[in-house]
Amino acid sequence: MNQRIYNVLEYNKIKSMLNEQASSSLGKEKTNALKPSTDLEEIIKWQEQTDEAADVLRLKGHVPLGGIFDIKPSIKRAMIGGILNANECLDVASTIYGGRQLKSFIEAMEEPALPILRDLTAQIVSLNELERQIKSCIDDHGHVMDGASDKLRSIRTKIRTNESRVRDKLENFTRTKTKMLSDAIVTIRNDRYVLPVKQEYRGAIGGIVHDQSASGATLFMEPQAVVEINNQLQAARVDEKNEVERILRQLTERIAEDQGFLYQNVEALGQIDFMFARAKLAKVMRASKPKMNDQGIIKMKQARHPLITDEEVVPNDVELGENYTSIVITGPNTGGKTVTLKMVGLCTLMAQSGLQVPALDGCEMAVFSNVFADIGDEQSIEQSLSTFSSHMTNIVKILEQVDYQTLVLFDELGAGTDPQEGAALAMAILDEVVQRGARIIATTHYPELKAYGYNREGVTNASVEFDVETLKPTYRLLIGVPGRSNAFEISRRLGLRSSIIETAKSHIGTDSKSVENMIASLEDSRRGAERDYEEAEITLQKAEDLRNDLQRQWDQFEQKREELYKKAEEKAEKAIQKAREEAETIVAELRTMKNEASLKEHEWIEARKLLDEAQPSLAKKKTEKESKVNQTKQLQPGDEVRLLTLDQKGTIIEKVNAKEYQVQVGIMKIKAKQKDLQFVKREEPLIEKPMATVKGSAYHVKTELDLRGERFEDALIQVEKYVDDALLAGYSSVSIIHGKGTGALRKGVQDFAKRHSRISDYRVGGMNEGGSGVTIFEFR
Repeated sequence: MNQRIYNVLEYNKIKSMLNEQASSSLGKEKTNALKPSTDLEEIIKWQEQTDEAADVLRLKGHVPLGGIFDIKPSIKRAMIGGILNANECLDVASTIYGGRQLKSFIEAMEEPALPILRDLTAQIVSLNELERQIKSCIDDHGHVMDGASDKLRSIRTKIRTNESRVRDKLENFTRTKTKMLSDAIVTIRNDRYVLPVKQEYRGAIGGIVHDQSASGATLFMEPQAVVEINNQLQAARVDEKNEVERILRQLTERIAEDQGFLYQNVEALGQIDFMFARAKLAKVMRASKPKMNDQGIIKMKQARHPLITDEEVVPNDVELGENYTSIVITGPNTGGKTVTLKMVGLCTLMAQSGLQVPALDGCEMAVFSNVFADIGDEQSIEQSLSTFSSHMTNIVKILEQVDYQTLVLFDELGAGTDPQEGAALAMAILDEVVQRGARIIATTHYPELKAYGYNREGVTNASVEFDVETLKPTYRLLIGVPGRSNAFEISRRLGLRSSIIETAKSHIGTDSKSVENMIASLEDSRRGAERDYEEAEITLQKAEDLRNDLQRQWDQFEQKREELYKKAEEKAEKAIQKAREEAETIVAELRTMKNEASLKEHEWIEARKLLDEAQPSLAKKKTEKESKVNQTKQLQPGDEVRLLTLDQKGTIIEKVNAKEYQVQVGIMKIKAKQKDLQFVKREEPLIEKPMATVKGSAYHVKTELDLRGERFEDALIQVEKYVDDALLAGYSSVSIIHGKGTGALRKGVQDFAKRHSRISDYRVGGMNEGGSGVTIFEFR
């Protein structure tokens, strides 16, 4: 792309705005060198960089890019043996510090992923030692500090001492020799302390004359009494200069050693600053990331010209390259045709430069190898060319280069010559460019071109709207509607008599009237469609708000109901627990008193079992998953079920077929489908834990209990229950296997035997019975 297109579309103004957003000279250097690319992959990469930086600004609002300088010239001088001054060394330290701050800032961000920024910050090397050395020698004002070396501290102490001595001696002169002095002050000439002595007292003071006033009446003299001290002071200053130079040389050599890392840091920092400059400009313009393509497709919703203020700009929708490749815009002067033309061209250049475009999210931009524009009056007086000749000269150059990968912008095509010939020429030029496959946007005044979009494939009409009521353009672009002449309406509103207007209308042909009526009908239809769309949008939004409100109220209701269920269940559980504790107390008392009350052992066991079974179960809300499991559970005769159709409990009698069961509900027997039955429970032929099972009227239980691996408390509970079951089974003795281990469980088992009233004796197992790992209980 040539420089001319940048000037015509004012691309350089965009670059100036971008330059203002850069935080350092490194970023400004890159913005100044920015040019649109024609490589799709490169442009997509640039857009991703800009979008990533925009994400950081959106989340954090800022990025630490202060204190970064372009230190490349300083590094180069250090490499060729030059000595950097204190400020140059300080810029190097500041850039190292700024890079470290930026790196920490990016690394601390958890979201989003930021792959590009993390890759760039990974290239920044934290040269902490070099930074520390520089800042230990040079203060924030670029002054080499006394502590830079012991020798420098000693020299500066000597300088301050000599300065104090000189001033003391000279101030004594100002007090005692006042009449000999032009002014009672101590001043400096040629880096030496002197006094302003009147000409006539030169001999009385004595010493060296360093300067005199313009009139010659005052001599600036260094009295002989301070000459030696001044000499010592000058010598100390020379030593100071040499020592400072030595320190700076040492720092410069240290900087040269890390020149590779410093160049790497500077390059990464410049690239990051450039990324954030583009992101900041996008934020200022309220721009969005375009989706790039190489098919010549442009889609922008509510696009704005980036150089027009928000108060004046009118957003417009622009589409090109998909359903049609060319747009012919007609309409009145100052209606916004040229602005639309420039907006599309400038947004194209911005997108191909990695900049976001001022349009709504979801916009799409094409990559063109060239953008050509013939815009404005470019008449050349020097070449004695007319307006028409100037335009045609430019158009000829465009036609020599145009192809399917170009965007062509024609403003007032064919203007400046005979209207009939100009219109014919404009159509021929458009036909040529359309045939080559280029993307075209053209503006014109010629009414003949209004029908051009209807007669050519891939071409559509457009116009800029004009408000006849206010006699002002609205600057709105209407795609698909050609512009119509408003001369009669405007004339009528300006006061022209109706008779004259009617006479004028009679001179217009039937075809022209039909075209104007068609255009007017299209405009009315478009306005009606836009009103209907806006009303539908409002209705849809109200419906969406209502749905959200109902959903919120339903969620609150569900949450409240769950809370009430939970509170009720907690209250019931507390009541049940209290009742159980009271019942356990009663059972314990009964057990203590059972001998006195002549209560049989098995009756006590049955009473306790009935107590356990008497505990009511809470009707907790089942989850959807549990309900499905219950409904699909394989039912068997004897299962308790709920008949969903009657909301009654019943018992399965038998299975009729694969999908039906006979159910006993009260005194009725009902056939029910499996889907209408919900499983409740099944009577299992087990007592709590399968130590003893009931068969007929007798209890069946093993003659030994294995406690190995059980916790102490759980083991004793099992022993107590096992002894009860063994007594019911009528055993005279049983074996308790507790293992050897530490002996704690054996002692607990034997202590239990001592306390139990039905255990007459206990002993350790014999050699063939398990030895000390087993205890034998003998029952009465």
